[in-house]
Amino acid sequence: MSVTVIAIIAIVVILIIAIIAIYNGLVKARLRVENAWSQIDVQLQRRFDLIPNFVETVKGYVSHEKEVLEKVTELRTSWASAETVSQKAQLDGELSNALKTIMAVSENYPDLKANQNFSELSEELRNTENKISFSRQFYNDSVTMYNTKLATFPSNIIAGMFNFTNKDLFKTENEEARKNVKVDFGNN
Repeated sequence: MSVTVIAIIAIVVILIIAIIAIYNGLVKARLRVENAWSQIDVQLQRRFDLIPNFVETVKGYVSHEKEVLEKVTELRTSWASAETVSQKAQLDGELSNALKTIMAVSENYPDLKANQNFSELSEELRNTENKISFSRQFYNDSVTMYNTKLATFPSNIIAGMFNFTNKDLFKTENEEARKNVKVDFGNN
């Protein structure tokens, strides 16, 4: 066997190994994005699961704020049918705004703020909001890393060959929705 044939075989083997390594890296990055989205989804679902109890606690105190409470219930129902990242991000932003309204209204009701159930649910929501914030960041970091792999050479060639596609970042539609819900009831 000549040196040229051995060199050609070695180059082919190296190329095959490189293609496999790049492909596996892309698969791992895609799975990391899917896992990161799952973490957001879990936390958003947790928040939506807390809402019925929260709304029931608030209802007795702020019955004239019925439209806000109905909006929260409507958003919770819409959550079940949302399928894409952007749909869930939009619902998340709308819910954050509705919760901010409830929190603002609650400032006018000292008895509500003193209610043990309200305090516990508020703390749960505050903790969940923090987890959502961290999950969003992890998701967006994972998506950015994945999309970067899809756009850079030589992985972009392999990505194109195997139909890897860009993922959407988790982003909200308006500036107000971009802010975390501040759940602070003056724990003085």
